[in-house]
Amino acid sequence: MNKCLFILVVLFGLTIMGCSKERMSGEKPPEVYIKIGNEKYETKLGTYCWNGTCADTAGPVELLKGKEPINVNPGEKISFIMDYEPKPNEFHLIQISESKENEVLVKENGFSAPTQKGVYYYSYGVWWMDEKEENLSHGDAFYAFVLVVK
Repeated sequence: MNKCLFILVVLFGLTIMGCSKERMSGEKPPEVYIKIGNEKYETKLGTYCWNGTCADTAGPVELLKGKEPINVNPGEKISFIMDYEPKPNEFHLIQISESKENEVLVKENGFSAPTQKGVYYYSYGVWWMDEKEENLSHGDAFYAFVLVVK
């Protein structure tokens, strides 16, 4: 009997760990756009967890299959736009090219396009982490987009 009670307590603890009591507004994570020069482009929502609902999708390359890449000049500044409050407080950008993955530094809500010609897929991951409780996420989302440097 004690073994069953222990297992139930552990399962309950695992269930509530990492879940937030706070709810984020909206049924899904907010839209994210990239801005290049004066043009604004949509990104594709991928995997996310939002208000107790999680969705798992393919990675950026598969998710964007058949989508026309966005033209960009070598080294051009690219900014992220999210019309949502609060803003995520943790983010990572992964670049995928020729089956190689590299983390890209995001500075001042943007990054620079590669200087080498080619097609580059990106996964922009964002998290709304609790300010007080470590490892407690209120939501997360991954956004995909593809660029071509000519």
